[in-house]
Amino acid sequence: MAIDLITQYQGLVDEKFAAESKRELVTNKDYSWTGAHSIKIYKISTSGMNDYSRNGGSHRYGAVADLEATTEEMMLKKDRSFTFVIDKLDNEETALALAAGTALERQIREAVIPEVDKYTYDVMCANAGVKADALKLTAANIYEQIITASKVLDDNEVPETERCIVVTPETYLLMKKSKDIVLDTEIGADMRLNGVIGNLDGCNVIKIPAKRLPENFGFMMCHKSATVAPLKLEDYKVHEDAPGYSGNLVEGRICYDAFVLENKAKGIYYQAQPAQPAQPAQPAQPAQPAQ
Repeated sequence: MAIDLITQYQGLVDEKFAAESKRELVTNKDYSWTGAHSIKIYKISTSGMNDYSRNGGSHRYGAVADLEATTEEMMLKKDRSFTFVIDKLDNEETALALAAGTALERQIREAVIPEVDKYTYDVMCANAGVKADALKLTAANIYEQIITASKVLDDNEVPETERCIVVTPETYLLMKKSKDIVLDTEIGADMRLNGVIGNLDGCNVIKIPAKRLPENFGFMMCHKSATVAPLKLEDYKVHEDAPGYSGNLVEGRICYDAFVLENKAKGIYYQAQPAQPAQPAQPAQPAQPAQ
């Protein structure tokens, strides 16, 4: 006797894993784009130091210099959007698994945030004021490379507070294996919730998924004052029964960008690794004869 067994669908969704953004730990929003699509900021020079002349007539302080005042312009380039519709019956007949609010939150978590993060880190690495020669990082050399980066930032007079080391999970594993590195993991719960996993040489260590970082990324040491990452507009809407649709029409728009300030570019040290050789294609396996 044949028996048809019951298949039951649950009102839950198998959500994808998606990491929270840690972008604000390494960037700032010191400048405002309110009412403007681009802004200009001044870069002012200084005057050289002279030997004071006690008998120098009218030029005892040295030759009078004119200060230079140049500008750098920052124009927002990323104006991105998305839209999707949730049919009223599709929503009802999937036990409300397609609820508009939940779908919008999922879109932000799995599509919007990863895109903005990756763009920001790409800009920081591409415009880093110090780019070390590509080097294969190992447990034996990772500590030396990190303290070298710290020395370079010291020599560039980058503030010692609010420095961060951005690493991939692979680089973090090398740090854990290094006999020279002792990570200070006794950090506040608030910092851990924000994404800081430890402290090394006065720098907060931040672990970022490799797919949100440039290819062949090793590590980056930076000061948050070096990169401005504005979010000019975040606009998300759910339209119920919009004209032409029976259900919810969801729309979203985000205008953002990232800029490395020219006078602070040396506050970013980027260590890349050599490109990995392409793997040879595997020969196709012959088909197995039918039994």
